[in-house]
Amino acid sequence: MAIHTKHPASAPPVAPPREKTRHHLLRGWCILVLFMALSGVAWVNAFGAEATAALTIVTAGVSLIVWVLVRPAYQWRRLPWYATGYVLWAALSIAWSAWPAVSAITWLLLAITTFQALFVGAMLTWKELVRAIASALKWVVSLSLLFELWVSIFIGGPILPRFVIPSEPADDPIVYWSRDNLFEGGRIQGIMGNANLLGPVALLAIIVFAIRLAAGAPRKVMLWIWIGVSVFLFVRASSATAYVAAAAVVLVLATVLLMRTARRPGERTKYYIAYAAIGLGSALALWLLRDRIFEALGRSSDLTGREAIWQAVIERASERPIVGWGFATPWIPSEPAFDGWIIDHGQTVMQAHNMWLDVYLQLGIVGVVLIAITFLAFIWRSWFFAVDRPRWDLRADRPYSPLSLLPTLIGAILLVQGLAESTPLLLWGWLFLVMLGAKIKQAPHIGVGPAEQSLAIERGEPTQRER
Repeated sequence: MAIHTKHPASAPPVAPPREKTRHHLLRGWCILVLFMALSGVAWVNAFGAEATAALTIVTAGVSLIVWVLVRPAYQWRRLPWYATGYVLWAALSIAWSAWPAVSAITWLLLAITTFQALFVGAMLTWKELVRAIASALKWVVSLSLLFELWVSIFIGGPILPRFVIPSEPADDPIVYWSRDNLFEGGRIQGIMGNANLLGPVALLAIIVFAIRLAAGAPRKVMLWIWIGVSVFLFVRASSATAYVAAAAVVLVLATVLLMRTARRPGERTKYYIAYAAIGLGSALALWLLRDRIFEALGRSSDLTGREAIWQAVIERASERPIVGWGFATPWIPSEPAFDGWIIDHGQTVMQAHNMWLDVYLQLGIVGVVLIAITFLAFIWRSWFFAVDRPRWDLRADRPYSPLSLLPTLIGAILLVQGLAESTPLLLWGWLFLVMLGAKIKQAPHIGVGPAEQSLAIERGEPTQRER
């Protein structure tokens, strides 16, 4: 007869504690919140702006109720104050806005996105957060592919928003939700209805699934399949901005891995110099060779008309350079000030196609300074979160976690995307910026060791000293 003692070497194995049903429901709700942000305008294309607005407000209300009921341990002194300052300045701009109704509506969207970012970051640990992001991305990736497949097989032609089948070809294909290009070889747009929105999300999916693989997540074969599907969508979206973002991600990843090999003080200096030289050299080469590069990518050297948009934005923004014309992210086409102001492909433009110019137009130089500090703080914290070993005591040999790579790689995507799009200011771009920035401040290391101790460390609770 086997005899067991309390000694760890002979004690019977014990199954890990099962998660409670309410925690499963909580994580499922966080996945839904992330999915809504990542899928972007898909909800508008499917159900209309009014229904999407109502759904967004309802989900924010549910998250608020959940926060009150769960009451997670949260250090309010460690809020992302720079991002909060930007949100408050946007709210103040309603007082002098040239379009106060638009400012109020779009600020409500900004406030809800900010709150949802804090909510998800507060409810989940780092491992749970990355797992939830992966789950939300699986929904976006799979639905995008299935949507394009459904259009090609069952519709057999382009489709307009709200599932309307056009009776005759549109004047410009930009109005289509899907152009039925899955088997035709053209760009596909996924559930977002925009290839320039699908490309960065597909790139994000590749990064998250690869990090999950490196972290030893189960079902590795399925993760490889998800990576393959994401790569397919990334290539077929054919977004020049996403391609440049991918190059930036590779550069940042290579630099972080080099930084992690440093063993002596000052050894990282040479890597920083090399990183700066490569980054500046690449930016200079991209600008000088932009004609050839964009021609190879099938784009015009003026970034598909963006230079004309930027010029118009600069001219109007220069009339109110300090405080701007009032918050409006995105520009609502029904507002007379935007309706017909800038036309591209026969459609009223809804953004400046440059994050910095958009902020300059809306919130002036003050807003540009606030958003610059917000991004600088996020990049700074995420960078050292990735390159420094997790350390909360005298032990300095804890292994790096692949999960710590996620914030700095997302930062690279947002910075590049912000040069040609304004999307980092809303939806998943702003949500991830606030969520990950706040998470790093709340839990500046990923615990390694006993599960209970790691969880306590991440939540800022007192722990027992390691033996």
